[in-house]
Amino acid sequence: MDISIDEIDQIINQEAFGEGSLIAALEAIQARYNFLPSEAIILASDRFGVPLSQIYSVATFYNAFSLKPKGKHCLQVCMGTACHVRGSPQVLDRIQTKLGIEPGETSRDHLFTLETVNCLGACALGPIVVTDGEYSGQMNVQKADQLLKTILRAEVKA
Repeated sequence: MDISIDEIDQIINQEAFGEGSLIAALEAIQARYNFLPSEAIILASDRFGVPLSQIYSVATFYNAFSLKPKGKHCLQVCMGTACHVRGSPQVLDRIQTKLGIEPGETSRDHLFTLETVNCLGACALGPIVVTDGEYSGQMNVQKADQLLKTILRAEVKA
């Protein structure tokens, strides 16, 4: 993925007004690149007059931000107690095997990022996998296989 300083500068210019504009700018950059490139953090520090360390503090405090490139599709597997006892470790293992990545990693083709979360707050539907913000409940290994196939089929069509 190409990082454009001009594009980042334009995003910051659009968001550089009012209170909360730093977070708004970081959110817009994150939405564009699926992570916060170091160039964007340096430029935001300069533009907002905020120390680089403070920008990094904001970027690492909020889970919505990532300093590492993420895949086009983010899969979050709930590992909370209710999901765990209903089989989320097996679901996670299947997804890891199919994608060839560990939690916290992104596939080489930048199509998938796999994450684990402690609780999604939908315990009655566990195990839960959230894909790009869409909840899939009562997940099992067969449903995980189907979920991945569905995503891959949509990618082929796109």
